[in-house]
Amino acid sequence: MISIILSIIGGFLVGRYSGIDFIHCSDMIQVGLYILFFFVGLDMGRNKDILRIFRRMGSEAIFIPILIALGSVLGGILSGIVFGYPWNQGAALGSGMGWYSLSGVIIEPYSKELAAIAFLSNIVREVIAIIFVPFIAANIGFFAAVSVPGAGAMDTVLPIISRSTDQKTTIISFFTGSILSFLIPILVQFFISL
Repeated sequence: MISIILSIIGGFLVGRYSGIDFIHCSDMIQVGLYILFFFVGLDMGRNKDILRIFRRMGSEAIFIPILIALGSVLGGILSGIVFGYPWNQGAALGSGMGWYSLSGVIIEPYSKELAAIAFLSNIVREVIAIIFVPFIAANIGFFAAVSVPGAGAMDTVLPIISRSTDQKTTIISFFTGSILSFLIPILVQFFISL
């Protein structure tokens, strides 16, 4: 976990103070993610019981993303009310569920301020997930660890979840992130347009 935090801080400092133009940084991140996904898939593929695990997931596979979406939207509504935003704007912000590069883009035509908040809140959610998923998995539970990153459970945080939990949870994490990624544009657009 310390190496992850130091990598993020190191990347931030280099990006901020080096003066080097990382024009293709997002492309390198994508390639890095693909490499990580390959090794997560390789690890899952080595497990001979993978199909049996997937069949046994049952209702867990459906209820986990639904509960995460519900909790994120309700949390967004409550946070919006606390900070003086209408409930629908809070719901739209909560509906981003960690997909920082999309929710802000959807919200931007309605409000640049809300788009910036959406971007920052989802970045913070992902950083919190990267830092705390190992602790949450060890002390609270595997499914709680899957809930923290939201959509990031299928991509950037998946290797951390895989390392911190078990094979079944890794599969549920990927499935959960996929379902949330499908729901995010629908929910954000729905709530922000009310």
